[in-house]
Amino acid sequence: MILYRKSPQFRIRRTPAPAPPYWTATTIAPYGPKRATPLAIDYTTLRATAADRLEVAVTDDVRDELERTRPMEGPVLIDAAESTEEVFRRGEEVLRFCGEQRLGALQLVSTRGALPRDVPDDAVIAIAAWPLDLNVLERMFAAAKDLRWGVVVPVMYPATTELAQLSDLASMARKHGARFLAGVSIDMDPTAKQAIASAMNLDDDSYAMLFHSALEPIHMATERHIAALAAEQTLADFIIPPRWNERSNWNASVLLTLTASRMLAMEHDVDLAATIARSARLVCELDKPIARVAEAASLSIIEALDEVSVEMLTEWLSDGRAGYAETIAKMWRMRRDYGVE
Repeated sequence: MILYRKSPQFRIRRTPAPAPPYWTATTIAPYGPKRATPLAIDYTTLRATAADRLEVAVTDDVRDELERTRPMEGPVLIDAAESTEEVFRRGEEVLRFCGEQRLGALQLVSTRGALPRDVPDDAVIAIAAWPLDLNVLERMFAAAKDLRWGVVVPVMYPATTELAQLSDLASMARKHGARFLAGVSIDMDPTAKQAIASAMNLDDDSYAMLFHSALEPIHMATERHIAALAAEQTLADFIIPPRWNERSNWNASVLLTLTASRMLAMEHDVDLAATIARSARLVCELDKPIARVAEAASLSIIEALDEVSVEMLTEWLSDGRAGYAETIAKMWRMRRDYGVE
């Protein structure tokens, strides 16, 4: 049972630099963090919990709250997942406001939620594939075919780690025009694990792994598998932020941070990864657009930038691609069933 309670304010969080998985500067959640049973996923903290009965806070006056919190920095993440959005459409109101203010927005919806009806041209819709009901998701994908959209898989063993389902999901996303497919690891507390165990008929080995093993390795392996599936379907393997086509300092920082975070996760050249991550933060804090610096001289005049980052950004500004970033991306994409006949 879910009870909805009107609330005078919503949750808003600002970040000074892009961070995975959403790459946004401002996060707005017009609903409370727990808004589904038996498993509730907070997509902003990437944590799952369980509850038999929920009382969901719903922002009473979205526009008034947004006016009070201006100015806001874009890009903006709007967390409007679950069926609460279908009932109240507060996420859609925030999206409309972002369109009016010319703020690039990424709206997150989910299998049980609702797509926005009026979408600004530069907005991106991310459909969280939870629950992983392929029939319902295909209907959502078909309805989203004229939008800029993609798929986010909340990775939770064993509910969303079954390889055949993920392969079907990837094919379905490509069929209906998705632009990206990305996995996002979710931290499950003991109550969430119990909810999953109760909902699924687990064998003894799966049950033991769920409760008595470290799940991070299989979660990361599944993220990498999803990235490989995305590449096979010619989709981006990360959540594409709004206005990704712009050669802005923010997007440059996204490119560097994405590369560094994958290197750190794979424990590949950790020292260089940390250096690239520092350069990403520096680029985001620069007063001048790096595109203008590159046109006037060279990015190498920015002394604090390391050589690898300078090379990556120079290539990216020139043709939208960066060789070293692509090399790391190829390393990151690894199927879990690689070598299995």
